[in-house]
Amino acid sequence: MLDKITEKSPAKINLFLKVINKRRDGYHNIRTGITFLNLYDEISIEPYQKFKVIYSGIFSPENNMFSDCIVARLFSFLNIEPPKILVTINKRFPYQAGLGSASSNVATVIKILENLEIIEKRNIFDYINLGSDVPLFLNQKDSLVRGKGDLISNIIFPKYYFLLIRPNFICSTEKMYNSFGLSDFDYNSEFDLEEINDHDNGNDFEKILKKTQPEFTKIYDYLENLDGVIFTRLTGSGSCLFSVFEKKEDVERAKINFSKDFPGLWNIITENNLLNIF
Repeated sequence: MLDKITEKSPAKINLFLKVINKRRDGYHNIRTGITFLNLYDEISIEPYQKFKVIYSGIFSPENNMFSDCIVARLFSFLNIEPPKILVTINKRFPYQAGLGSASSNVATVIKILENLEIIEKRNIFDYINLGSDVPLFLNQKDSLVRGKGDLISNIIFPKYYFLLIRPNFICSTEKMYNSFGLSDFDYNSEFDLEEINDHDNGNDFEKILKKTQPEFTKIYDYLENLDGVIFTRLTGSGSCLFSVFEKKEDVERAKINFSKDFPGLWNIITENNLLNIF
């Protein structure tokens, strides 16, 4: 391999998300619309004396490592010996935020290693049990995702600008899904079609955060009243929120106002519908 290879690892947002029911295998059936952002982590791979993963950047974890690193788990999942490489992941967007951080990172590593012929190329759905979002990030196209992430239909979503906000709290995906009781599953499965329909709006996890996180409601209500906003939503199981705009000047003005009224909260302007990075 070359001395060093560097690729981008994109963030995603859920334009809508419905939790339909809990499956017998412990996963949940969902219905969600995904679009990818021009917001990336950066992943470098180079030869090394052993296999090692280190994190850096403004959103790197404590001690620059995760105790349960999905990239490190990749090789036990594939039942192969880890190659002698150093994987450096520059974290430029938050994790535990609904942006797909871990799944995006491991999908990017998989693509690099496939291109280098270090691992065999597989069907993207072979990775569904490594992480439900991993096939999505391997597909890396705007999608309607159903089932536990194993049903993906490519969709063309409109071009939008987003004001993306990270609140002070974080969300555990496992805990958020476990917060759903039987009475919370209210989606009519008759509308679980392969095409987008009028029922595809909102995010079912918002009702959990409205009960448990006053900060969420405060930020959500503020964003909904910004000039030019189309809608505001939680992405994934949280914690990041985003507001959607058609005009760049509207989102730029919204960022100025939000930064003034919520000083100290991370926020960024992003957009979708850019060229795929692979």
